Amino acid sequence: MNNIGVGSLVIVAIIAIFQGAVTTLQIAFQLISPLIANPVIGEIVSDSTLLELAPTITSLVLAGKVGSHIASEIGTMRVSEQIDALEVMGINSISFLALPKIIAGLVMMPLLIIISIFLSNLGGVIVGFFSDIITPEEFLQGARTSFTPFKLFFSLLKSFTYAFIITSISCYQGYYTSGGALEVGKSSTKAVVYSAVAILCSDYLLAELLLEP
Repeated sequence: MNNIGVGSLVIVAIIAIFQGAVTTLQIAFQLISPLIANPVIGEIVSDSTLLELAPTITSLVLAGKVGSHIASEIGTMRVSEQIDALEVMGINSISFLALPKIIAGLVMMPLLIIISIFLSNLGGVIVGFFSDIITPEEFLQGARTSFTPFKLFFSLLKSFTYAFIITSISCYQGYYTSGGALEVGKSSTKAVVYSAVAILCSDYLLAELLLEP
């Protein structure tokens, strides 16, 4: 939990703040019109962050950081015969190595995504204020207008799904590594690539199943 959650907090915070800031600037650039009220900018930024940007972008970053770490760690244990030693001692090696990482991912990644949602909106508020695009009161008015509990539930559902995808695929790639140091690097790369593709596919499937037009 410390490696996955606390160790990823800084990079998640940096990405979330700039993500909200850039989204606010781009939405404001596209919607500058006397016919469109300023709170609409906050509404669109908040919805985009909650439904897509915070869970998906954060998880893709974590797939690179957390996934590669898990795969290389377990892969190194495999090629250095540490896993064989566990099995000789009668320990179920895959449960001993994979289950704590999967549980830690399911606990910590949703918390990271909640932090990402908050910091993304905070970044939008700060940039909107200092660039004189939208006041904090107008931004929050738009965010409150569009918020529904289902959107938060949908975001958390995505975060749990992505957490399981990242940790399980990474553990699998690391556990079934064979060879030497070169294969450990290949397993780490496969874990990141496969996790990213699975995240994008599940993103579409969840949106198709749960979001009604």
